[in-house]
Amino acid sequence: MNQVQGEEGNYRIERDSLGEVKVPKEAYYGAQTQRARENFPISGLVIDRVFIESYVLIKKAAALVNCELGMLSEEQRDAIVAACDEVLAGKFLDQWVVDVYQAGAGTSFNMNTNEVIANRANEIAGHPERGTYPLVHPNDHVNMAQSTNDTFPTAIRLTCLRMLPALLSSLDSLIQALGEKGEEFAQVITTGRTHNQDATPITLGQVFTAFADTVEKARQRLVRASGELYHLNLGGTAVGTGLNTHPDYRERVALKLAELTGLDLKPARNYIEIAHNIHDFAEFAAALRCLALDLLKIGIDLRHMNAGPTSGIYEIVLPTVQPGSSIMPGKINPSMVEMLNQVCFQVVGLATTVDYCTTAGEHQLNVMMPVVGFNLTHMLKILTNAITAFTERCVRGIRANQERCRHFFESSLSLATVLNPLIGYNQAARIVKQALAKGKPILREVVEEGVLTEEQVRKIFTPDRLTRPGFITKEDL
Repeated sequence: MNQVQGEEGNYRIERDSLGEVKVPKEAYYGAQTQRARENFPISGLVIDRVFIESYVLIKKAAALVNCELGMLSEEQRDAIVAACDEVLAGKFLDQWVVDVYQAGAGTSFNMNTNEVIANRANEIAGHPERGTYPLVHPNDHVNMAQSTNDTFPTAIRLTCLRMLPALLSSLDSLIQALGEKGEEFAQVITTGRTHNQDATPITLGQVFTAFADTVEKARQRLVRASGELYHLNLGGTAVGTGLNTHPDYRERVALKLAELTGLDLKPARNYIEIAHNIHDFAEFAAALRCLALDLLKIGIDLRHMNAGPTSGIYEIVLPTVQPGSSIMPGKINPSMVEMLNQVCFQVVGLATTVDYCTTAGEHQLNVMMPVVGFNLTHMLKILTNAITAFTERCVRGIRANQERCRHFFESSLSLATVLNPLIGYNQAARIVKQALAKGKPILREVVEEGVLTEEQVRKIFTPDRLTRPGFITKEDL
């Protein structure tokens, strides 16, 4: 390898199977990473730090196990492990430079990882000239008993499992906050709406308790969908057969990763199957999509319920977090809900991409894993952050506009539903039409028509009686 300084700046000449490559002199990555940089100047996006850490954990586990099995020297193991530990401590993360849109399977990313660890491992062992690999080689040692085809999907699994607790924690906070609002608004009665038209009475407490249960169900789906992610195909190498691995490597490397991560990881049940199918990722993406759809529904409802303040429903008041207009003084928008909706739309799109990738598997490998890994990681990250911000800066500060809610309750023509057991559907419908034509509240029309007395109306039309199972009979009068 030659060091060169010229008009283009400092670089070194490395060689791979295709020939010479100019690599930045100070870079810890090498020839194959540099080729990927030149080939894929697509988005400027790089994979999340958690994914890098997951990949480095795989390299560390592999080095430890390969040494235990006599395939790697202690000196090589120690240098690789030391380099991995430095990355896990936050060093050299800027050396992962391959764009997320790259060649299939993730070979460029795998080699980026192998080269950074190899160069740093050699440096730690007293060989400072980068790109020479006298003790630790990227392919022969850092990548020993591995292929991109088993390490990249393993890294996806690890990353999802390592990021999931933060998302579950954010959901727990949201569930709690919605439940607390359910209790706070338990006696605030308003009118329900179906088909965007007045329906029978409901309390705001019931609405928010239903929101909380919706999110709880979404949380349960996520936990169920994550179950298959604990099965690793690490040790399957190229097509799942395990070529170039020690016979004991598969089980031992899964146990080693479990030890390093604290996760209940286990070997795959069928290494061939798990190599060519990525439906475990599609199932997890689907659970994330379902969560996003549930949050979209909640967000849309909150925006409708907050619409106004003078020309909309305005039965709840969302917290003010920022001015809402550059031209209309005093205007306030439901900013946190709008943010959440945008994140959820993005998640639905990312999950759809994972679906399409899942259908693109051919023979013994699905090569679409780079975008799958990026999308799953990105979904987990933006959902976690969005839900946390939404909970703290919106849900916890929601107030009920009780006067407005009461007005909707008393004005709703759907209150005539209560009259069905007393006077029948047709007679009740006639009273509704009369009240609508006269522009009168239904309860006033009921009294003026002599159907009920004012005392009977006060007795029957109460929140407790109208928002739980049961019906009014003549005996109740």
